[in-house]
Parts: sequence; C-alpha cells; structure tokens
Amino acid sequence: MQGGNISASHPHLHHDPVYDCTFCQHSTISHNILKETENFYLLADYAPLVEGHLLIVPKNHYACYGALPATYDQELQACKDEVARFQTHFYTAPTYWEHGVFHQTVFHAHLHCFPFGDVQYHSSSQRHQKILSSQDELRNWYGAKGHYFFLQIAHQKLLFAPDEDDYRYVIQSIFHPGIANRIPNAIRRTSLQRQAEGQPLIDSLFANWRLFQRQEEKV
Repeated sequence: MQGGNISASHPHLHHDPVYDCTFCQHSTISHNILKETENFYLLADYAPLVEGHLLIVPKNHYACYGALPATYDQELQACKDEVARFQTHFYTAPTYWEHGVFHQTVFHAHLHCFPFGDVQYHSSSQRHQKILSSQDELRNWYGAKGHYFFLQIAHQKLLFAPDEDDYRYVIQSIFHPGIANRIPNAIRRTSLQRQAEGQPLIDSLFANWRLFQRQEEKV
C-alpha cells in the first residue's frame, strides 16, 4: 500500500516534527547519537537492557515503521546491516524489535537492536500472524489493520497482531533469555533502574562504536 493511502487511513502519521516528541528534538537526543545518515539516527538507548542496546530512528516523525515510505527501505537496510556488523563483532548477534505503536512509550517510529545472541522463536507456537519478506508487507498490514509488533532474529522477520498474550510470550521466550545471556539476574530491572545504571553501558557502547568506525574506514 502506498504512503498516501496509509496517511488517509491514519491521519496523524505526518512527517513534520512534533514539538513534544523526544525523537523530534535534536537537542534532547544529541548526546546519544552514534551516527546520522540522511534520514536516520543511530542512538544509544537511554535505559539499555544490555550493553550494545541501540535504536534506529527516522529523523522525520512517523508513528511506526509501517508508516515509513518505501523510499526509506534501502537506507534502513543499510543501517541494520551496519548495526549487525557492529553488534556481532563487539557483542553478539542482534535481535530487532519494534512495538509498532502497540506498547510504545515514545510515539515515534524506532527499531530496537539488542545484541541477544542465541535466542529462538519457535514458529510452531503460531503466535505470529505473518513471516515478512519485505517492508511493503509491513506497510500493507499497517495500512489495512493498524497496530502490530515486529520481531527479527537473523533473517526471520515476524509480524504479530497486537495481542497481550502473544506479546507476553515473546517477552518471556526471547527477551528474558536474551537478557540473561548478557546480564544474569537482571531481567526484572525497571526502566528507571536501567536508566540509573545505564551510563557506564552507554559509555562503553560509544567507545566500541568509535573503534568500529575506525575499523570500517580501513575496509
């Protein structure tokens, strides 16, 4: 479905800056910016679940990735590929996660990138609605049905309907073991606890990112 149709059915998905949106305020997020591309920020999460937790955020204001135009797709994939190289080298393989408005806390599209390593979603659970092969399929779902949440492990891209039981299942089967792989006994930390404890993790992330960028320049 084309961007115009999505906008017609979701009138608040404009891309103009929103004054009370954290991700629209460059001055608010500037200290957490790892890199800027033409249309995206790579940000250190301010309350990281694990060291290496970062975000891919479009500069323009969209409610979720299902609302992004197809013109962003190639650049988004390049960002994900770069994050995968970084996290795999310094931490472990990434898991990508998007709330898709459902359970969002900042109402601006953002893709979480967690270095969780060896976690597995069992498709036999039949919790997902669709295995995606393109961003177009995500746009089509959002244009027709609205909210969703999204999980990607390796090349497996999964779209879920906004169901609380399915959401809890993913948190318990993916997030809990992913966090435990990196920080034992840290699963129950609140956002405030993660924020209070997060600065050393963020500092280490930045140090590794600077080293990674120097290595990339040599390639």
